[in-house]
Amino acid sequence: MSISTRTPRNLCPQQLAKKLAQAAATQTLPKVLVVVHMAGASAPMAEIAALAKRYQVAIIEDASHAMGTSYQEASVGGCQYSDISVFSFHPVKVVTAGEAGVATTQHATLAKALRLLRSHGITRDAEDSHAALPPWGYEQHALGMNYRLSDIHAALGRSQLTQLRSFIARRFALAERYHQALADLPVKRPILDPESAWHLYLIELEHADIRRAVFEAMRAQGIGVNVHYIPVHTQPYYQAQGFQPGDFPLAEQYYAGALTLPLYPDLTEQQQDTVIAALQKAIEERSQ
Repeated sequence: MSISTRTPRNLCPQQLAKKLAQAAATQTLPKVLVVVHMAGASAPMAEIAALAKRYQVAIIEDASHAMGTSYQEASVGGCQYSDISVFSFHPVKVVTAGEAGVATTQHATLAKALRLLRSHGITRDAEDSHAALPPWGYEQHALGMNYRLSDIHAALGRSQLTQLRSFIARRFALAERYHQALADLPVKRPILDPESAWHLYLIELEHADIRRAVFEAMRAQGIGVNVHYIPVHTQPYYQAQGFQPGDFPLAEQYYAGALTLPLYPDLTEQQQDTVIAALQKAIEERSQ
């Protein structure tokens, strides 16, 4: 029988408290803490923010999965507990603009710096200029980049924002159907969080050794299962920085049996039933 459990996907305040205390003792506190809202479910930001304030660490919310997510009856991205929140408009996200993203903040100074970096480090604001500008004038104050979303992409994103609530309502309805249908399978289901944007529906197979076989069996039937994500510290770039397998055991434990099931607003209940039946069959055949 499956078990709903708060698997180690979002940052744990208790573990964070230990890590920050250790870092303070060795004078290695970070300047910034990046908090990911995995699969659309908000991390416990109030507790995390209290710890960050204690140690004077800034917070960036990685809300790439969390467009439309709520936390304590407020929308994620309002930066009640962070300095900056970032969202993604990649094609697979809840709302897409084709690519790119957006950053939000309540700090005027940060907003000004972000706008400057977004547009090549160039300003046309007379108040910021070092000298009087002619009507066509501008000044470059930093080595910024062309981080702007194009007008066409922005129009696509704005049109989808009008459907955000209906998208999330449909995703939650599908998540509820998965939650009920998988109750008797040997998998860990995510907590059925009504405030989540349900960007992904992540399960963990109780028997991790069959994950690859289940994955391949479902893919062979044209079902787009996936695995989110390979722990970043096991990637070559981070291995070259000195990280090793075993450094983050909870991430590795989760990854060993992780499987992502299809979840998107246009998924029909008949298609979802096909996914569920294929998963059940694949697990049963490989657990014998």
